[in-house]
Amino acid sequence: MHTRFRPDHQLTARMVLTMFLLGLVYVAFIAALVVLIKSVVVIVLIVGALLWAQFWFSDRIALYAMRARIVTAEQEPVLHGIVDRLCATADMPKPRIAIADTELPNAFATGRSTRHAVICVTTGLLRRLDAEELDGVLAHELSHVAHRDVVVMTTASFLGVLAGLVTRFTMYSTMFGGGRDRRSDNLFLAILLVMAVSAAVYAISFLLIRALSRYRELAADRAGAILTGSPSALASALTKISGDIARIPSRDLRADQPFNAFFFAPAFGAGVSLSTLLSTHPSLEQRLDQLARLTTELGPGV
Repeated sequence: MHTRFRPDHQLTARMVLTMFLLGLVYVAFIAALVVLIKSVVVIVLIVGALLWAQFWFSDRIALYAMRARIVTAEQEPVLHGIVDRLCATADMPKPRIAIADTELPNAFATGRSTRHAVICVTTGLLRRLDAEELDGVLAHELSHVAHRDVVVMTTASFLGVLAGLVTRFTMYSTMFGGGRDRRSDNLFLAILLVMAVSAAVYAISFLLIRALSRYRELAADRAGAILTGSPSALASALTKISGDIARIPSRDLRADQPFNAFFFAPAFGAGVSLSTLLSTHPSLEQRLDQLARLTTELGPGV
């Protein structure tokens, strides 16, 4: 897709490397299942159906889970006007726009391709940010769309989802299995092996995906700030959103934490220093430091 977002070769290289490593793990995982379950047809059907469903319906699943609705230009003229202007500046197709009615101030991009993308913002975000700050957040999300981050992360996360499903399936099989003759003992050992492989695959994919996710957030911050020409506005939005999230009740944050990989800022409260090591997002300090350096690079007029 032609766009004025600058190519990010480091991001591309990391995406390729991560997808390659995940591919190797995926091949080993499927090979183990073939040996242990001995049913290629069943495995292919399960894997193919899950991958197709997650890829094809990723936007609908995300919007449904967040209880978000697509809005037209007539319903939200200001929001559409901002996205129109940013897309014209970036020379890219305009995604659909959705709003989720939640107090959590956040935004995310989803969709199986750049032409089927959706940018969703929450009512909590719209109430808290001024026009320049909202520009920065939306430019950040448009960068995800332009760099195809949504497609890559959706595909990459599929392996972890599959491993989790297999682990649960084999666990239930162990709990509700039959007698304890020699054949059932062998089956029990096979199930344990499948569970061990599934757990290992999930752990590896978990680490790889989060390493890539943290970098893509920094890359989107940089690309979005360059597009708007105002790193300070994006920094202000980050600071404001992170501060407000810390004051939201923990029970509300837990409901939205499964979407952290998609969010502009993670739904974490205060006191989570250990979890940031495995977070989908870099720390606030890292993001603000990068934006401060970018302000210096772009010059005093920014």
